[in-house]
Amino acid sequence: MEETPSDLVLNDQDDSFGMTIFERTKEDNETGTSVEDRTFLEIMNKDMHKDKNDHWIAPLPFRSPRPVLQNNRAHALFRARNLDRTLQRDVLKKYQFTEFMQGILEQGHAELAPPVTEHEECWYLPVFGVYHPRKKDKVRIVFDSSSKYKGISLNDVLLTGPDLTNNLLGVLLRFRKEPIAITADIQQMFYCFRVTETHRNFLRFIWYKDNDPNQELIDYRMTVHVFGNSPSPAVATFGLRRTAEISETEFGKDVKDYVVRNFYVDDGLNSLPNSSQAIDLMRRTQEALKTNGDLRLHKIASNDVTVMSAFSNDDLAKDLKDIKLEPENLPVQRSLGLCWNLASDTFTFDVSTDEKTLHETRNIICCEQLV
Repeated sequence: MEETPSDLVLNDQDDSFGMTIFERTKEDNETGTSVEDRTFLEIMNKDMHKDKNDHWIAPLPFRSPRPVLQNNRAHALFRARNLDRTLQRDVLKKYQFTEFMQGILEQGHAELAPPVTEHEECWYLPVFGVYHPRKKDKVRIVFDSSSKYKGISLNDVLLTGPDLTNNLLGVLLRFRKEPIAITADIQQMFYCFRVTETHRNFLRFIWYKDNDPNQELIDYRMTVHVFGNSPSPAVATFGLRRTAEISETEFGKDVKDYVVRNFYVDDGLNSLPNSSQAIDLMRRTQEALKTNGDLRLHKIASNDVTVMSAFSNDDLAKDLKDIKLEPENLPVQRSLGLCWNLASDTFTFDVSTDEKTLHETRNIICCEQLV
């Protein structure tokens, strides 16, 4: 039987293809990058850079084309006055808000906003507070980038970016692979990435003059990527990984791999065969992130006392700072939603229940299913 032309073409090209077109790779099951995600990555690759002080600068990744944002100051002022009334009635909340704002002002994460010219595009972000269910005494100020004015919000005109977060199960499994386990996190990770100056007027907000609740409300603007902006997680993770990649030559491939493969957003989890290797890797990672990204790796915890003793109190997790580091004294640490008992080196579960509703059969069943 005569070979068909298609057979002849394929056979002639066997050498150039090497038949690899039929082989499977680990990327085959991964989701392809969308057009918008590719655009986001192009923007970051092109425009993320360092300033003269070695701080990372990244733009807001705007969609193109996009509608022009209308000046929404009146709407933001209405929200600010409502918040003011709430704070004036609640002394504790007022203290928590002003303490948080004092921190971001002192660290240069926010600044007084310059006047806006008549035709200059800008945007105001209303602010509100979020409390962690387990940390009622600590508030995080969130900028409401989803707040709409005339049918549009800041998040509507920004590219969210790809999901760069590592697989949670994979991070946890690698965390328990070797005997010496260690956790740490990046201090204020989002705020480590500054916003291109020409984009800062899209991050304006209204707050008290001199951070004094007895004074008038005036205009400020953020200088860093903020909680509430949909692209902030992708911007921060992209910047963290770029820092790791440029650190590889000087600080080692294992440092890069730790940051790229074993971080879940700002939480780094890792395990190593012995304490010496764990200490060495953490020290080099701290130095690499500080040197090449002005990022601080801290809140260190480990199931090994020798590892924790190698770092200063300032670098240790909060619950470890003021205790004697002995195996029997080690507390439970929370990491990625899990309770890690350092003394027994086991994961435990802490299920919160509402005493008022426990008697209802439906809620009892729900609580049982959580265990």
